[in-house]
Amino acid sequence: MNRWPIPDAMRQALNAARAAGAQGEVPIGAVVVRGGEIIAVAANQTREPPDPTGHAEIRALRMAAERLGQERLTDCDLHVTLEPCAMCAGAISHARIARLYYAAPDPKGGAVEHGARVFEQEQCLHAPEVYSGMGEAEAAELLRGFFRERR
Repeated sequence: MNRWPIPDAMRQALNAARAAGAQGEVPIGAVVVRGGEIIAVAANQTREPPDPTGHAEIRALRMAAERLGQERLTDCDLHVTLEPCAMCAGAISHARIARLYYAAPDPKGGAVEHGARVFEQEQCLHAPEVYSGMGEAEAAELLRGFFRERR
């Protein structure tokens, strides 16, 4: 059950996740929003081309930085379908994202409210506001279905 209404940005992240799953990628999508405008939409793309950093969040942050012509995205929000891992949480911090919205928790690989809890570390230079649960049921089902088909 979703705890929050699903905003358009998260809907687009879910659509990007579906598209990634159809390509054999783990179905995770991310969207960067600035002032209500969607400025970047990305999905996981680690397999083709092979890129271990091709997570949806990293790709969306790169697209947004390029589009805005700056490395700091201080007035931007990030919507992602799964709790970010440590690599992505670090990139979110370095980008100075204002607010992070994620759909499904990731007790195994997440690093926001699970695992390393990157934003709570003394060494973390910037911690965004964090909101979880928007689209949780849909995002979790996408992931379960994807892995169920591969077993």
